[in-house]
Amino acid sequence: MNEHADPSAASLDTVEGWFDPLDQVLFAWFLEHQRKSGVRGHLLELGAYMGKSAILLGGHLREGERLFVCDLFGDDASTRANQRENERFYTGVTEDAFLANYRRFHATPPTVIKGDTSLVHTRGLSGACRFVHVDASHQYGKVRADIGLAEDVLTGGPGIAAFDDYRSPHTPGVALAVWEAVLNRGLNPVCCSRAKLYGTWGEAAPTRAALAEAARGWRFAEVFEEDLDGRGLLLVKPHGRTRLFAPLPTGSP
Repeated sequence: MNEHADPSAASLDTVEGWFDPLDQVLFAWFLEHQRKSGVRGHLLELGAYMGKSAILLGGHLREGERLFVCDLFGDDASTRANQRENERFYTGVTEDAFLANYRRFHATPPTVIKGDTSLVHTRGLSGACRFVHVDASHQYGKVRADIGLAEDVLTGGPGIAAFDDYRSPHTPGVALAVWEAVLNRGLNPVCCSRAKLYGTWGEAAPTRAALAEAARGWRFAEVFEEDLDGRGLLLVKPHGRTRLFAPLPTGSP
């Protein structure tokens, strides 16, 4: 587990980007639940922006684990539609800016894979990751490929994938790809927030039950159980406008 480079800087609120406070808590819960369950493996993020979620992930590394971050960081996209998206929303996102933010929190940088997410296949990560955050392209074809990548790199039953923008009005391609994976590609949903859907290609019920039990003690959020034609799902909703941030772990494992 990395130590903070500067503990006084350790507030994710100071980093530019979109990472809902409730999702910060959910990330931390899944990662800590894996730790308590003895699940080991690397962490992978597809699409980093300025580093907000990567910083949280980096705080949950244990000895022998690595954080891999893949982003174009200004490189050309592999499709015209993806290139238009990057030019519209992500100009100015550079590897240097990302690493500068990351180093404010952690002394050891992540392993950066600069370029298209297909490059992750060259890193020998098949079956080696316990958590994947999918937040790169919003184009259906690219998201579909990233979902396949997530399935490939995750460890068996315990591996968790988080999919951003699965219900945003401006990202219908993500919604189509994610729900297609639930219906036809073996993705078992665990829970969803307003911004992200969390799932696994293993058995989801034990993790779902553990999260439901933990959430009963949360005063900042409420959890509803849903049935999706035989598939269980937890809906996690924050109470009011509570400002909530998951603490970044410090010290050694």
